[in-house]
Amino acid sequence: MGNRPGNGCRIAVQRHNPDFAALVPVRDTACRKLPPSVKIYCVGGAIRDCLLKEPSGDRDFVVVGARIEDMVGAGFTPVGKDFPVFLHPGTHEEYALARTERKSSKGYKGFTFNVDPSVTLEDDLSRRDLTMNAIALDESGQLIDPFHGIDDLHAKTFRHVSPAFQEDPVRLLRLARFAARWPDFVIADQTQMLCQSMVASGEADALVAERIWQEIGKGLEAKTPSRMMRVLEDTGVWAAITKGAGRVQKKALEHLDRAAEENLPAEGRYALLIHNAGDDCFEPALFKAPKSHQALASLLTQSFLTRDSLIDALDHITAASPELIFNWITATDILRKPERFELLLGCLRVANYLSQDHANTLQGLAQWVVGEAAGNAVAAAAAAWQAREAKGPIGDGPDHAGGIAEVVRLARIEHLRQSPLFS
Repeated sequence: MGNRPGNGCRIAVQRHNPDFAALVPVRDTACRKLPPSVKIYCVGGAIRDCLLKEPSGDRDFVVVGARIEDMVGAGFTPVGKDFPVFLHPGTHEEYALARTERKSSKGYKGFTFNVDPSVTLEDDLSRRDLTMNAIALDESGQLIDPFHGIDDLHAKTFRHVSPAFQEDPVRLLRLARFAARWPDFVIADQTQMLCQSMVASGEADALVAERIWQEIGKGLEAKTPSRMMRVLEDTGVWAAITKGAGRVQKKALEHLDRAAEENLPAEGRYALLIHNAGDDCFEPALFKAPKSHQALASLLTQSFLTRDSLIDALDHITAASPELIFNWITATDILRKPERFELLLGCLRVANYLSQDHANTLQGLAQWVVGEAAGNAVAAAAAAWQAREAKGPIGDGPDHAGGIAEVVRLARIEHLRQSPLFS
C-alpha cells in the first residue's frame, strides 16, 4: 500500500499510561447513541506528539462504520465543506467519518471522497501524509500503527505513507514545516525524490497564496525556521512558489534561527526573511502574509537604508538632531502600535544592524516621545495654540501651516530635546 505494507500492527494497551489516558476515545452520552458496531479512534498529531513526549494539541477522531445520518441522529453537528466532519455536541471536538480519496484534478482541492461505512481504519490512515501521522488509538487504549510510524519516530525519519502523498501539493509545505519543528529528523530518500517529482510535474504550481502562507507562517514560528527553508529549496518548492527566486542567503537563515532562539514573534521572522531573502528577489505578495507582517518588513528595509545616519546620531547624541531621531522613532507608528517599535528593534538587533546598547538608547529616547510627560507637554502646547488661534490668525510661525498636527509634532520633538541624553 505504501513504502512498507500495512499489517494492522497493534501496540500494547496504553489506557493506564498517563501520557495517553486523555487521548483514549470515550463512549460518552453522544457516542453511545451511535450504532454499537461503530468504532471510534483518536488519530493524527495528538498521538504523534504524545509519543514524542511533547504537549498534545487538539484531539481528532475518526469514526468507522457510521453514516452521516447516524452522526446527525446522535446530535453531532456537520461542519465539513468537502467531506463529512462533525462537532461533538458537548466537547465540540471534531469527529470525521473514515474516508478514502481519489484524485480528480490538480491542486489540494482536486479530490473526490468516499465515506461509505465499509471504509476501514487502515483505508483512512493510508491516505495520510506521513507515517508518524498515521497512528491511531482505539477505545481499549491500543495503538494501531499499520505503517510503522512509531519506528519512524524512533528513527527520526519523515516518510510518506503511500504514493498518494503526491496527490496533495500542500504536503510539500507541511513536510518543510515539520522539518522546522523537528530539525533533527531526516527525510527518507524515497520521500525526498517523490517531492522533487511532484514539483517537476507542476503539482506545486497549484498552490495558492493563502495556503502557502498558512504553512510557511507556522514554519517560521517553529524551532529552526532555516530547516524549513532548506527543505523547500532542496525539493524545488521554493523556486516554484516564488516564481523562480534563487536560494535564500545564508545570513537570512542565520537571522531566522537567531530570531527563533530569542522568541521573536512571527512578524519579526517574516520581516527578516523578506528583507534578506537574496539577490533574486521575489514578490512578497506571493505569500498572503498579514498586513502587520508586511508593514514590519517594509519598516525593516527602510531602517536598513537609514541605519548609518541613525547609528552616527546615537554615537554622537549630544550633537545629534532630535528631529532625526524623532522621525525614526515615529515612523514605526509608535503612538498607536508601540509593540511594532519594540519588534523592529528586535529585528535590527538580530540582524546585527543595531547593538544592544543602541537598542537600549532608542528605547529610552522613545519614552521621551510617547511617555506621560511627553503627553503633558503636548497637551500644554496644544492648549496654548488653541488659545492663540481663538484670538485670530497666528501668523507665519513654524506651527501655522501645519495646524494642530504640527504643534503636536514640534512639542514632542522639543520634549525629546530635554532628554538627559541630549544634554
